[in-house]
Amino acid sequence: MTKTVLAFCLILAAGLGVPQAYAGPLLIKFSHVVSEDTPKGKGALLFQRLVRERLGDQVVVEVYPNSTLYGDADELTALRENRVQMLAPSLAKFEAYTHQLRVFDLPFLFDDLEAVERFQKRAKGRQLLYSMENHNILGLGYWHNGMKQLSATRPLRLPADARGLNFRVQQSEVLETQFRQVGAQTTRLPFSQVLAALSSGQVQGAENPWSNIFSQGFHEVQPYITETNHGVLDYMLVTNARFWYGIPHRLRTQLEAIIDEVSYEVNREAARLNEQDRQRVAASGRSRIINLTPAERAAWRAAMEPVWLHFEADIGPDIIKAARSSNP
Repeated sequence: MTKTVLAFCLILAAGLGVPQAYAGPLLIKFSHVVSEDTPKGKGALLFQRLVRERLGDQVVVEVYPNSTLYGDADELTALRENRVQMLAPSLAKFEAYTHQLRVFDLPFLFDDLEAVERFQKRAKGRQLLYSMENHNILGLGYWHNGMKQLSATRPLRLPADARGLNFRVQQSEVLETQFRQVGAQTTRLPFSQVLAALSSGQVQGAENPWSNIFSQGFHEVQPYITETNHGVLDYMLVTNARFWYGIPHRLRTQLEAIIDEVSYEVNREAARLNEQDRQRVAASGRSRIINLTPAERAAWRAAMEPVWLHFEADIGPDIIKAARSSNP
């Protein structure tokens, strides 16, 4: 084979995301936007370590934390073009590629994190991992960040208590509709701007898992936190589909087994961290934690059911039905 032909083959393989013999060890660049001491950051490092220990020089994993390689705005484009091979964005980041994942944003659909896990492990939940293959994005697993709580400048016990407040939301039409349903307003803001917006009064409320609330200091500027567990903030571990399917089957199977092990550890760490940070918020005395009675929680769910109906055709009635059936 001439050097010219060989060079052409290498370029073609790289463009398709297909590992091949001339390129040496399989290279996986894992990019994420958080610090290395978060559950996601620790998960990326654990994946790197287990691959090195078990697969030796067959696979090299490079981890790029804190947006050092790609940020929120361009990481999925980089993945689709095979400039990076692994990401773990929050589920709300996939709006441009599928609306089926909106099921995880529907308020008060899941009773708790155990219900979320049951859904993710069953057929419909697993099916969603493949919902973006036509965009060259393949899901490899779900990583938890935690169930979301409502924080605000006044107590929120019933849906009417949120009327007139302005809540920060992610880039999600479902979340905007959720707050409009109870007479509240919304402002879309990057996560990095939330603390300043809460401190200045630009917004009066937010929704976050306990780990975000404590680590970002939201409890210091939000006097009330209602333990609603009304939604889930999860990540999907994703890869470039053509790249992944181009890996030899034996090696791909080993990588998938490692991913399953890492996902278990990430989710266990997220649960531990959220419980720990809830206790830290309570001990700080800066915020009052409000626990809903069964009747109050039922009132919130009843108020939010129209949101489910509004997005039913968009998400798929079969997916929403499967999610509801995961509750005890």
